[in-house]
Amino acid sequence: MKVKDFVWHEGMKVSELVEELGQVGFQSVELAKAKDVIVKMKKDNAKVFLTFTSNMVTSGLRGFFAQLVKVGIPNFLVTTAGAIEEDIMKASGEKFDVGSFDNDDVELHEKGINRVGNLMIDTEGYMAFEDWILGALEKCYAKKKRWSVSELLREFGLMLNDEDSILYQAAKKGVPIFCPAITDAGIGFHLYLFQQKHKDFIVDVVEDFGNILLGTSYDDKKAVIALGGSISKHHAILATLLNGGAEYAVYMTTAHRSSGSMSGATTQEAKSWGKVKDESDIATVIGDVTIMFPLAMSAALEELQEEGLLEGSSVVSRQLSAKTGGEQK
Repeated sequence: MKVKDFVWHEGMKVSELVEELGQVGFQSVELAKAKDVIVKMKKDNAKVFLTFTSNMVTSGLRGFFAQLVKVGIPNFLVTTAGAIEEDIMKASGEKFDVGSFDNDDVELHEKGINRVGNLMIDTEGYMAFEDWILGALEKCYAKKKRWSVSELLREFGLMLNDEDSILYQAAKKGVPIFCPAITDAGIGFHLYLFQQKHKDFIVDVVEDFGNILLGTSYDDKKAVIALGGSISKHHAILATLLNGGAEYAVYMTTAHRSSGSMSGATTQEAKSWGKVKDESDIATVIGDVTIMFPLAMSAALEELQEEGLLEGSSVVSRQLSAKTGGEQK
Protein backbone atom coordinates (compact mmCIF):
# COMPACT_ATOMS: atom_id res chain seq x y z
CA MET A 1 0.00 0.00 0.00
CA LYS A 2 1.27 3.45 -0.94
CA VAL A 3 0.76 6.69 0.95
CA LYS A 4 -2.05 8.65 -0.69
CA ASP A 5 -2.79 12.34 -0.34
CA PHE A 6 -6.12 13.01 1.31
CA VAL A 7 -8.56 15.01 -0.80
CA TRP A 8 -12.02 16.07 0.32
CA HIS A 9 -14.92 15.95 -2.15
CA GLU A 10 -18.43 17.31 -1.95
CA GLY A 11 -20.93 14.94 -0.36
CA MET A 12 -18.21 12.77 1.21
CA LYS A 13 -19.67 10.12 3.54
CA VAL A 14 -18.05 9.17 6.82
CA SER A 15 -17.18 5.74 5.42
CA GLU A 16 -15.44 7.39 2.46
CA LEU A 17 -13.58 9.73 4.81
CA VAL A 18 -12.30 6.88 6.96
CA GLU A 19 -11.35 4.86 3.88
CA GLU A 20 -9.34 7.79 2.52
CA LEU A 21 -7.66 8.25 5.89
CA GLY A 22 -6.56 4.61 5.68
CA GLN A 23 -3.77 5.59 3.27
CA VAL A 24 -2.68 8.83 4.93
CA GLY A 25 -0.45 7.16 7.52
CA PHE A 26 0.14 6.90 11.28
CA GLN A 27 -3.03 6.43 13.38
CA SER A 28 -5.30 7.12 10.41
CA VAL A 29 -4.31 3.70 9.07
CA GLU A 30 -5.28 2.05 12.36
CA LEU A 31 -8.56 3.96 12.40
CA ALA A 32 -9.54 2.57 9.00
CA LYS A 33 -8.44 -0.89 10.11
CA ALA A 34 -10.65 -0.59 13.21
CA LYS A 35 -13.66 0.16 11.00
CA ASP A 36 -12.91 -2.92 8.90
CA VAL A 37 -12.60 -5.16 11.97
CA ILE A 38 -15.93 -3.91 13.37
CA VAL A 39 -17.66 -4.67 10.06
CA LYS A 40 -16.07 -8.12 9.91
CA MET A 41 -17.10 -9.06 13.44
CA LYS A 42 -20.74 -8.24 12.72
CA LYS A 43 -20.75 -10.01 9.34
CA ASP A 44 -19.30 -13.07 11.06
CA ASN A 45 -22.05 -13.02 13.70
CA ALA A 46 -19.50 -12.75 16.48
CA LYS A 47 -20.73 -12.02 19.98
CA VAL A 48 -19.53 -8.51 20.70
CA PHE A 49 -18.36 -7.13 24.04
CA LEU A 50 -18.41 -3.32 24.06
CA THR A 51 -16.45 -1.89 26.98
CA PHE A 52 -16.07 1.73 28.03
CA THR A 53 -15.12 3.81 31.05
CA SER A 54 -17.35 6.26 32.89
CA ASN A 55 -15.77 9.43 31.46
CA MET A 56 -17.17 8.46 28.07
CA VAL A 57 -20.69 8.53 29.52
CA THR A 58 -19.90 11.92 31.03
CA SER A 59 -19.29 12.99 27.44
CA GLY A 60 -21.79 12.99 24.60
CA LEU A 61 -20.87 9.43 23.62
CA ARG A 62 -23.54 8.19 26.03
CA GLY A 63 -26.37 8.53 23.50
CA PHE A 64 -24.23 6.92 20.79
CA PHE A 65 -23.65 3.86 22.99
CA ALA A 66 -27.42 3.65 23.56
CA GLN A 67 -28.00 3.87 19.80
CA LEU A 68 -25.50 1.06 19.16
CA VAL A 69 -27.45 -1.15 21.56
CA LYS A 70 -30.67 -0.20 19.77
CA VAL A 71 -29.35 -1.24 16.34
CA GLY A 72 -27.88 -4.50 17.61
CA ILE A 73 -24.12 -3.95 17.66
CA PRO A 74 -23.09 -5.23 21.14
CA ASN A 75 -24.25 -8.43 22.80
CA PHE A 76 -22.70 -7.43 26.12
CA LEU A 77 -21.73 -4.14 27.74
CA VAL A 78 -18.99 -3.82 30.36
CA THR A 79 -18.42 -0.53 32.13
CA THR A 80 -17.58 1.16 35.42
CA ALA A 81 -19.82 2.42 38.21
CA GLY A 82 -19.60 6.09 37.31
CA ALA A 83 -21.11 5.31 33.91
CA ILE A 84 -24.16 3.78 35.59
CA GLU A 85 -24.89 6.72 37.88
CA GLU A 86 -24.22 9.34 35.19
CA ASP A 87 -26.47 7.54 32.71
CA ILE A 88 -29.24 7.63 35.32
CA MET A 89 -28.52 11.28 36.11
CA LYS A 90 -28.81 12.26 32.44
CA ALA A 91 -31.92 10.12 31.99
CA SER A 92 -33.42 12.05 34.92
CA GLY A 93 -32.81 15.37 33.17
CA GLU A 94 -29.38 16.38 34.46
CA LYS A 95 -27.29 18.39 31.99
CA PHE A 96 -23.49 18.53 32.05
CA ASP A 97 -21.63 21.64 30.91
CA VAL A 98 -18.61 22.04 28.66
CA GLY A 99 -15.98 24.16 30.39
CA SER A 100 -12.20 24.24 30.14
CA PHE A 101 -9.28 22.03 31.11
CA ASP A 102 -7.83 25.19 32.69
CA ASN A 103 -10.72 26.12 34.97
CA ASP A 104 -9.84 27.22 38.50
CA ASP A 105 -10.52 23.99 40.39
CA VAL A 106 -10.54 25.59 43.83
CA GLU A 107 -13.21 28.00 42.61
CA LEU A 108 -15.16 25.14 41.05
CA HIS A 109 -15.10 23.25 44.34
CA GLU A 110 -16.41 26.27 46.20
CA LYS A 111 -19.29 26.48 43.70
CA GLY A 112 -20.13 22.79 44.04
CA ILE A 113 -18.97 21.90 40.54
CA ASN A 114 -16.96 18.77 39.75
CA ARG A 115 -14.62 18.73 36.73
CA VAL A 116 -14.03 15.74 34.43
CA GLY A 117 -11.48 17.02 31.94
CA ASN A 118 -13.29 19.96 30.37
CA LEU A 119 -16.77 18.75 31.40
CA MET A 120 -18.55 20.05 34.49
CA ILE A 121 -20.99 18.22 36.77
CA ASP A 122 -23.01 20.08 39.38
CA THR A 123 -22.92 18.44 42.82
CA GLU A 124 -26.69 18.93 43.08
CA GLY A 125 -27.05 16.36 40.31
CA TYR A 126 -25.65 13.73 42.64
CA MET A 127 -28.17 14.75 45.29
CA ALA A 128 -30.99 14.13 42.80
CA PHE A 129 -29.35 10.81 41.93
CA GLU A 130 -29.39 9.87 45.61
CA ASP A 131 -33.17 10.37 45.74
CA TRP A 132 -33.63 8.27 42.60
CA ILE A 133 -31.37 5.38 43.59
CA LEU A 134 -32.84 5.01 47.08
CA GLY A 135 -36.33 4.77 45.63
CA ALA A 136 -35.15 2.31 42.98
CA LEU A 137 -33.44 0.11 45.55
CA GLU A 138 -36.59 -0.01 47.68
CA LYS A 139 -38.53 -1.26 44.64
CA CYS A 140 -35.88 -3.87 43.89
CA TYR A 141 -35.76 -5.02 47.51
CA ALA A 142 -39.53 -5.48 47.50
CA LYS A 143 -39.16 -7.89 44.56
CA LYS A 144 -36.31 -9.98 45.94
CA LYS A 145 -33.38 -9.72 48.32
CA ARG A 146 -30.47 -11.03 46.26
CA TRP A 147 -29.39 -9.63 42.88
CA SER A 148 -26.51 -10.08 40.52
CA VAL A 149 -25.18 -6.71 39.33
CA SER A 150 -26.41 -7.21 35.76
CA GLU A 151 -29.90 -8.15 37.02
CA LEU A 152 -30.00 -5.02 39.16
CA LEU A 153 -28.89 -2.80 36.29
CA ARG A 154 -31.53 -4.29 34.02
CA GLU A 155 -34.15 -3.48 36.66
CA PHE A 156 -32.87 0.11 36.81
CA GLY A 157 -33.15 0.34 33.02
CA LEU A 158 -36.77 -0.77 33.15
CA MET A 159 -37.49 2.14 35.50
CA LEU A 160 -36.14 4.73 33.03
CA ASN A 161 -37.80 6.26 29.98
CA ASP A 162 -35.07 7.81 27.88
CA GLU A 163 -34.16 6.65 24.37
CA ASP A 164 -30.62 8.00 24.88
CA SER A 165 -30.09 6.00 28.06
CA ILE A 166 -27.73 3.03 27.90
CA LEU A 167 -29.52 1.28 30.76
CA TYR A 168 -32.92 1.84 29.14
CA GLN A 169 -31.90 0.53 25.71
CA ALA A 170 -30.01 -2.43 27.17
CA ALA A 171 -33.04 -3.43 29.25
CA LYS A 172 -35.31 -3.17 26.20
CA LYS A 173 -32.97 -5.21 23.99
CA GLY A 174 -31.99 -7.80 26.60
CA VAL A 175 -28.30 -6.79 26.48
CA PRO A 176 -26.68 -7.44 29.88
CA ILE A 177 -24.55 -4.71 31.44
CA PHE A 178 -21.68 -5.95 33.57
CA CYS A 179 -20.11 -3.65 36.15
CA PRO A 180 -17.64 -5.66 38.25
CA ALA A 181 -16.56 -2.59 40.26
CA ILE A 182 -20.08 -1.45 41.13
CA THR A 183 -18.94 -0.01 44.48
CA ASP A 184 -16.32 2.28 42.91
CA ALA A 185 -18.52 5.42 42.76
CA GLY A 186 -21.33 7.16 44.61
CA ILE A 187 -23.67 4.31 43.71
CA GLY A 188 -21.49 1.98 45.79
CA PHE A 189 -21.88 4.24 48.80
CA HIS A 190 -25.67 4.18 48.43
CA LEU A 191 -25.64 0.38 48.08
CA TYR A 192 -23.64 0.21 51.31
CA LEU A 193 -26.03 2.52 53.19
CA PHE A 194 -29.04 0.61 51.91
CA GLN A 195 -27.53 -2.67 53.06
CA GLN A 196 -27.01 -1.25 56.56
CA LYS A 197 -30.78 -0.87 56.82
CA HIS A 198 -31.53 -4.13 55.02
CA LYS A 199 -28.93 -6.69 56.07
CA ASP A 200 -30.44 -9.38 53.84
CA PHE A 201 -29.98 -7.25 50.70
CA ILE A 202 -27.16 -8.75 48.62
CA VAL A 203 -25.63 -7.56 45.34
CA ASP A 204 -23.63 -10.56 44.10
CA VAL A 205 -20.61 -9.60 41.98
CA VAL A 206 -19.26 -13.16 41.88
CA GLU A 207 -22.49 -14.49 40.38
CA ASP A 208 -22.09 -12.02 37.56
CA PHE A 209 -18.65 -13.38 36.75
CA GLY A 210 -20.39 -16.65 35.97
CA ASN A 211 -22.96 -14.78 33.90
CA ILE A 212 -20.39 -13.07 31.69
CA LEU A 213 -18.36 -16.25 31.35
CA LEU A 214 -21.37 -18.35 30.37
CA GLY A 215 -22.61 -15.66 27.98
CA THR A 216 -20.35 -17.19 25.33
CA SER A 217 -18.90 -20.61 24.72
CA TYR A 218 -15.60 -21.90 23.38
CA ASP A 219 -17.25 -22.46 19.99
CA ASP A 220 -18.77 -18.97 19.68
CA LYS A 221 -17.05 -16.33 17.59
CA LYS A 222 -16.13 -13.56 20.04
CA ALA A 223 -15.23 -9.90 19.56
CA VAL A 224 -14.15 -7.06 21.83
CA ILE A 225 -14.42 -3.33 21.24
CA ALA A 226 -12.55 -1.84 24.21
CA LEU A 227 -12.74 1.93 24.59
CA GLY A 228 -10.20 3.10 27.12
CA GLY A 229 -8.83 0.66 29.66
CA SER A 230 -9.60 -0.03 33.29
CA ILE A 231 -11.44 -3.00 34.73
CA SER A 232 -14.14 -2.84 32.04
CA LYS A 233 -11.62 -3.72 29.33
CA HIS A 234 -9.97 -6.48 31.33
CA HIS A 235 -13.23 -8.04 32.50
CA ALA A 236 -14.35 -8.60 28.91
CA ILE A 237 -11.07 -9.96 27.58
CA LEU A 238 -10.71 -12.22 30.62
CA ALA A 239 -14.09 -13.71 29.70
CA THR A 240 -12.90 -14.30 26.14
CA LEU A 241 -9.63 -15.80 27.40
CA LEU A 242 -11.48 -18.39 29.46
CA ASN A 243 -13.52 -19.31 26.38
CA GLY A 244 -10.66 -19.72 23.93
CA GLY A 245 -9.91 -16.12 22.99
CA ALA A 246 -11.49 -13.52 20.71
CA GLU A 247 -11.48 -13.70 16.92
CA TYR A 248 -11.83 -9.90 16.62
CA ALA A 249 -10.57 -7.05 18.78
CA VAL A 250 -10.49 -3.27 18.51
CA TYR A 251 -8.82 -1.23 21.24
CA MET A 252 -8.94 2.57 21.41
CA THR A 253 -6.98 4.41 24.06
CA THR A 254 -4.75 7.38 24.84
CA ALA A 255 -2.53 5.17 27.01
CA HIS A 256 0.75 3.87 25.64
CA ARG A 257 2.05 0.31 25.65
CA SER A 258 5.31 1.37 27.35
CA SER A 259 3.51 1.79 30.69
CA GLY A 260 2.78 -1.92 31.00
CA SER A 261 -0.76 -1.07 32.03
CA MET A 262 -4.03 -2.71 31.05
CA SER A 263 -5.11 0.60 29.51
CA GLY A 264 -2.03 0.70 27.29
CA ALA A 265 -1.93 -3.00 26.42
CA THR A 266 -2.39 -3.53 22.68
CA THR A 267 -4.36 -6.15 20.79
CA GLN A 268 -1.02 -7.66 19.77
CA GLU A 269 0.06 -8.03 23.41
CA ALA A 270 -3.26 -9.74 24.14
CA LYS A 271 -2.17 -12.64 21.90
CA SER A 272 0.55 -13.58 24.39
CA TRP A 273 -2.18 -14.25 26.96
CA GLY A 274 -4.56 -16.02 24.61
CA LYS A 275 -7.14 -13.27 25.13
CA VAL A 276 -7.04 -12.72 21.39
CA LYS A 277 -6.43 -15.63 19.04
CA ASP A 278 -3.22 -15.82 17.03
CA GLU A 279 -5.06 -15.52 13.70
CA SER A 280 -7.51 -12.85 14.84
CA ASP A 281 -8.38 -9.57 13.10
CA ILE A 282 -7.19 -6.76 15.35
CA ALA A 283 -6.63 -3.01 15.49
CA THR A 284 -5.24 -0.72 18.18
CA VAL A 285 -5.98 2.98 17.76
CA ILE A 286 -4.05 5.47 19.88
CA GLY A 287 -6.13 8.60 20.27
CA ASP A 288 -9.07 10.31 21.95
CA VAL A 289 -12.04 7.97 21.91
CA THR A 290 -14.49 10.89 21.61
CA ILE A 291 -12.95 11.56 18.17
CA MET A 292 -11.76 8.17 16.96
CA PHE A 293 -14.71 6.01 17.92
CA PRO A 294 -17.49 8.09 16.31
CA LEU A 295 -15.48 8.15 13.08
CA ALA A 296 -14.71 4.43 12.93
CA MET A 297 -18.10 3.33 14.23
CA SER A 298 -20.13 5.67 12.01
CA ALA A 299 -18.20 4.43 8.98
CA ALA A 300 -18.94 0.84 10.02
CA LEU A 301 -22.62 1.65 10.57
CA GLU A 302 -22.90 3.11 7.06
CA GLU A 303 -21.44 -0.04 5.55
CA LEU A 304 -23.54 -2.38 7.67
CA GLN A 305 -26.68 -0.35 7.02
CA GLU A 306 -26.16 -0.46 3.25
CA GLU A 307 -26.00 -4.25 3.46
CA GLY A 308 -29.10 -4.45 5.68
CA LEU A 309 -27.13 -5.84 8.61
CA LEU A 310 -28.43 -3.45 11.27
CA GLU A 311 -31.61 -3.94 13.25
CA GLY A 312 -34.15 -1.40 12.00
CA SER A 313 -31.92 -0.40 9.06
CA SER A 314 -34.42 2.04 7.56
CA VAL A 315 -34.74 3.86 10.89
CA VAL A 316 -30.96 4.06 11.22
CA SER A 317 -30.70 5.40 7.70
CA ARG A 318 -33.10 8.22 8.53
CA GLN A 319 -31.26 8.98 11.77
CA LEU A 320 -27.87 9.11 10.06
CA SER A 321 -29.30 11.29 7.30
CA ALA A 322 -30.83 13.70 9.78
CA LYS A 323 -27.55 14.03 11.69
CA THR A 324 -25.59 14.80 8.49
CA GLY A 325 -28.26 17.08 7.03
CA GLY A 326 -28.92 14.68 4.17
CA GLU A 327 -32.17 13.61 2.62
CA GLN A 328 -33.48 10.12 1.94
CA LYS A 329 -34.37 9.62 -1.71
